[in-house]
Amino acid sequence: MKLSLPAPNRRPEALDVLGLAGLVGLLVARYVPVARIVPFWGCVLRERTGWPCPGCGLTRVADHVSHGNLAAAWAANPLGTVAALLFALAAVAAVLHLVFRMPLPRVQLSERETQVLGAALLVLFLVNYAWMIVQAKFPQLL
Repeated sequence: MKLSLPAPNRRPEALDVLGLAGLVGLLVARYVPVARIVPFWGCVLRERTGWPCPGCGLTRVADHVSHGNLAAAWAANPLGTVAALLFALAAVAAVLHLVFRMPLPRVQLSERETQVLGAALLVLFLVNYAWMIVQAKFPQLL
């Protein structure tokens, strides 16, 4: 892994885009009750079968994180909570970078490190989904 720190700049980068998207998403979750406004909002798979999809709870996660209720967000979808908090962190980094010219560190992974990271993310995704299934269908096991 190589880590480098460029000179201070205001050039938009991928992290800035993710941060600004996260900021907009969390602001919408905070001030717009999307699940109440949109009549078809919800998980069709869960409504029809009772089984959650991998994305079940993400609207509640965004709502709870934007209101500062991390325990409720974690209960809705643990990995989604981590993602929402990373989006919030990226939003802070984007503001610092674009407003105050704070340089963003650049991380360069080797091919092997990229493969390990991908495998770890896949395992996290599968464990999170298994947890959501147990929580929805077999709560007596918890």
